[in-house]
Amino acid sequence: MKLSKKILETIPKRNLQLPSIEQLVLPERVIQFGTGVLLRGLPDYFIHQANKNGLFNGRVVVVKSTAVGQTDAFDAQDGLYTHCIEGIKDGKQVQDFIINSAISRVLAASTDWIQILQLAEQRAINIIISNVTEAGFVIDNGDKIFADIPKNFPGKLLALLYKRYVHFNGALDAGYIILPTELVPDNGNKLFEMVKELAIINSLPLLFIDWLKEANDFCNTLVDRIVPGRPPSDRQLAIHEIVGYEDDLMIVSEPYALWAIESCRPYTKKTLSFANQAGILVTPSILKFRELKLRLLNGTHTFSCAIASMMGFVTVKDAMENDVFCAYIKKLMHQEIIPCVLSKDISSSEANDFANDVIDRFKNPYLAHRWESIMVDVAAKMKTRNIPLIEKSLAIHKKVPVLMAVGYAAFLVVTGMFTGGQLTSNTNFFVWDTDDAHHSLFEEKTLLLAAVIEKEGVEFLLAELVSLKQIVNE
Repeated sequence: MKLSKKILETIPKRNLQLPSIEQLVLPERVIQFGTGVLLRGLPDYFIHQANKNGLFNGRVVVVKSTAVGQTDAFDAQDGLYTHCIEGIKDGKQVQDFIINSAISRVLAASTDWIQILQLAEQRAINIIISNVTEAGFVIDNGDKIFADIPKNFPGKLLALLYKRYVHFNGALDAGYIILPTELVPDNGNKLFEMVKELAIINSLPLLFIDWLKEANDFCNTLVDRIVPGRPPSDRQLAIHEIVGYEDDLMIVSEPYALWAIESCRPYTKKTLSFANQAGILVTPSILKFRELKLRLLNGTHTFSCAIASMMGFVTVKDAMENDVFCAYIKKLMHQEIIPCVLSKDISSSEANDFANDVIDRFKNPYLAHRWESIMVDVAAKMKTRNIPLIEKSLAIHKKVPVLMAVGYAAFLVVTGMFTGGQLTSNTNFFVWDTDDAHHSLFEEKTLLLAAVIEKEGVEFLLAELVSLKQIVNE
């Protein structure tokens, strides 16, 4: 028996939160670009919970931007999916199963583009959420919004915005609240600049460009929740037995959840009524949350994913059970990353508390967070998340942060950029904002460590680094 609206009344309610009939017929109020597990495990989770508690009363129409995959599973299940929340919260074991009803339907950009554009004519839909990953969060200067379906997300968004501008005759109260959740610093500001640049390339009216800025709120946002996606097959079968149905869209996540949205506009805070619940906030600045999460959680993942891959670990929890790997993670965060994130807004105690929470989250015994998922787009992630950390560390300490260098060296080896004792490309493998003797030393050290990894193995190198204080603090 497959999950769908028609079987809801037959599902036993034990250990399972079911949506009400009223939740299933709520009007569409949000356009979401992306079907990924992060979106379904965080924004859609908050919207579902808000609908359950009568705080928002709106559903999400999803746009599948890529040509990969189909919308069949969403269609077959009426957009419903099971969200399994498992882990430790406040020292207590958490295990919740929720049937999420936030998604009303899924449209594919490749086949339903006309329908997608028509969404711009629905005034009640005034929120746009996106997560197209860092790799998709880029501009294509060749995107022509009148000629065909734009290739990249900024082009698709521009087409939708211009359609809305024309339909409502440039009304200032007809704009969108736009919430990109890509893990890119200042993601709202950057998205606005990309859309604006494309508008100029497409020769759109200057009045429209003014409308973009005045009528729409491109919010910087920060999302923080580990959502590995579908549980392992044996665990999924066990959950099917518990809930009494099959679900091709099932996802699992940790209990911890944070969605910070940056805006100073009263209208935005009022419209985003789903933010009136724990774990989500609208605030004038998200800098503190962004830095802690981007550097200590995401940055640590990116520094360590190649190492974990070379050591043969499949999941994060498996890697954290290894004493050498766990010691590397702790030393990396506390000795090298934390000094780079301290500021007038982030105290040492806040950073250390956050790092310790991350350790507990990495060790969550219920999550099968796969390293292969963390490795996706690792080059782009290394550039945006970790190059700034390396530069900050060099500026502060005037010496090589060796644990960061090990993570980067392993990345070079795993991606094939370093093999046979040398780089395989003549292009610079770093993109520095500045360049001096310290940067050169870091490059030399990284290549030396990559050679050691090739010859002796990364586990041998880690064991040396985490056990010998003079090497760690070199």
